[in-house]
Amino acid sequence: MEIEKKFRIKRFPEGLEQYPCIQIEQGYLCRGPVVRIRKANEDYILTYKSKTGQDEDALGMKIANEVELPLTESAYLHLRKKIDGKLITKTRYKIPLENGRKAELDIFHGYLEGLQFVEVEFDSTEQALEFQPPDWFGEDVSTDHRFANNYLCTISEWKETE
Repeated sequence: MEIEKKFRIKRFPEGLEQYPCIQIEQGYLCRGPVVRIRKANEDYILTYKSKTGQDEDALGMKIANEVELPLTESAYLHLRKKIDGKLITKTRYKIPLENGRKAELDIFHGYLEGLQFVEVEFDSTEQALEFQPPDWFGEDVSTDHRFANNYLCTISEWKETE
């Protein structure tokens, strides 16, 4: 099960270049239910996200069952021709946080240039509720549809007023 919160960022954390990063491109074969393909550096992944009976819990946190399956490069390239919407490209930095958590800071490229946000995943809604974001995190946008990747693939460019 995937439980996550998403935040704008006020500023980049100090020493961003020291953290591991991956280059990601992803597209959606279906947006309801979500079927996504992703290239993450040299890994190729098919992801299926099913609803848990709700897209969000009563507190506004995104909740989904998620299954990831490996793809070959040729399978990925074949499926990439079939995506709905646009291909999303971004750099993801994996930044350690307290309690063994990781922040995934996404900096978008191409038609989404200028967009950046950070996600944190949790094992339970209780953990998510107790989470105290670091000072470089900004506004919680977990329930703002404009920050969902499966929405971002449908727009022509990023604008704060989308």
